[in-house]
Amino acid sequence: MMAEPPMSCDCFVSLPPGSRDDHVIFGKNSDRPRDEVQEVVHYPAASHPPGSMLEVKQRRKSRRYETWHTHNLAWVLIIRLGLERGDSARAALTVITSLLEQHGQGGQCREAPEPFSYHNTFLLVDRSEAWVLETAGRLWVAQKVSEGVKNISNQLTIGSEISTEHPDLRSVAKAQGWWDGEGEFNFSHVFSPENPPARMELAKQRYRGGTELLQQHDGSVTAEVMMSILRDKPSGICMNSGGFCTTGSMVSILPRDTALPCIHFFTATPDPSRSVFKPFIFSDCPTPVPRVVSPQFGPDDPARKQPRFQSQVDRRHDLYKAHQVALNTMETNPVAVYNILRDLESQCLSEIAAMLSGEIPGEELGDLFFDCVDTEIKFYQ
Repeated sequence: MMAEPPMSCDCFVSLPPGSRDDHVIFGKNSDRPRDEVQEVVHYPAASHPPGSMLEVKQRRKSRRYETWHTHNLAWVLIIRLGLERGDSARAALTVITSLLEQHGQGGQCREAPEPFSYHNTFLLVDRSEAWVLETAGRLWVAQKVSEGVKNISNQLTIGSEISTEHPDLRSVAKAQGWWDGEGEFNFSHVFSPENPPARMELAKQRYRGGTELLQQHDGSVTAEVMMSILRDKPSGICMNSGGFCTTGSMVSILPRDTALPCIHFFTATPDPSRSVFKPFIFSDCPTPVPRVVSPQFGPDDPARKQPRFQSQVDRRHDLYKAHQVALNTMETNPVAVYNILRDLESQCLSEIAAMLSGEIPGEELGDLFFDCVDTEIKFYQ
């Protein structure tokens, strides 16, 4: 166990033959402020009048999607628009890079008055391929991943294996004196600071730990394996230290067979090692799950007032509250609690496996997320 766990975010993907089955497996963790609440919200597809505006000009039609929420973060808006407008990983890459080139990136990255922002890396995944996108201001570089396993963390990882890039990337690097224009162009070397802060050095350990875990399971990655990686404490991928903890955990199964639905597992509670992954399947009429949605505060929301985040509101949803109370029980009798929760998760995974193998019709599992949230809350009570 490392003495000072790095604060970071981690994304993982396994594409056949890295996966045991003919599925693409995606996993994601975030390290966020301890008291920040994560929601799971379903946004249906929508049509928009020409010229209508969000924070940027809205397209006439957007795609439905399911996502975790942290409130009012610029990178969340970028992800949201990529999900709404892109029907593939490559299309989402085009959406996001176009937005970066036009609007840049930044903004407050947590719900607090103290300024805190950073630039971002993304892992975009669909049924057939993945793209790693790394950014520096409006500049960007991307790498296509067609097979095997890959992970990203809070650092630049793309070297010379570049699939596509901002048209001015190399000329800017040369003009700034970061690259002499001779020899191989290595993005991570050129754009990484000469004296990186300590937290970035610590994140390198976490990135290497994630890479090692993926490589250990290369050829046999499943949703269960991905969940175990997201729960790994020794690597720091799952951490709980100081004012931060790991949260926003998610695992997706994307079958290569387009006749099969994709399944997305969310915890909606902090610390995946003490949470249950619950499956969501898109359907024409998904059952609303208000117990994982935060209350609304309208114009009184401190995120909507200027200056922003000068006060705080209670954004805890029902599951979050119940989970917080249950954590105290876990401290006194953790084994019994973990066993029961893992049984619930294992049952869901078994039903999903049966559906993917054709034993259970997919329509019968459309309300599984609602049922799992309801069962988990009842258990905590």
